[in-house]
Amino acid sequence: MNIRDIIKDSIEVKSRLLQDDALIVRIQLAGISCVDSLKAGGKILLCGNGGSAADAQHIAAELSGRFNYDRPPLYAEALHVNTSYVTAVGNDYGYDRIYSRMVEAAGRIHDVLIGISTSGNSENVINALVTAKKLGLVTIGFTGETGGKMADLCDILINVPSKNTARIQESHILAGHIICEIVESTLFPK
Repeated sequence: MNIRDIIKDSIEVKSRLLQDDALIVRIQLAGISCVDSLKAGGKILLCGNGGSAADAQHIAAELSGRFNYDRPPLYAEALHVNTSYVTAVGNDYGYDRIYSRMVEAAGRIHDVLIGISTSGNSENVINALVTAKKLGLVTIGFTGETGGKMADLCDILINVPSKNTARIQESHILAGHIICEIVESTLFPK
């Protein structure tokens, strides 16, 4: 393991992201969609598994708490944080339905669902996106290079130009932070 090579690889992925004008536009559109949702009284729902669940929770915390400065809280929630719900639905209906069932319960027309999956193929995230589209939510996907099965289910696809899970996750947090900054600076300008 060469630490410098790992850092160089991370920088290279971010450089590819920086040079992809269409991807930059999609990140901006994702931020604008979240702003529009919140202005209309909507909320931001997020879901993912493992590291992507941690990223979903991280982004939700930045929005509902604070990001760069003090301001009113925003309604953002990672759908996996109620462990009693997740284990009950996983047991009774199957793990593939843990997010779609919560989107069905909580999702409303002005809401945004951000689904996070490095492969773009996580069945429970895909099912959540399908349900969100049926309910009229804006769907945003954070994936790796190909977008996987999520590509066709997302109004806005943020597909990081990499196949390496760690590098994809690092860029997902970067994109999430950019979205948080767009939201915060637009809704609460200094």
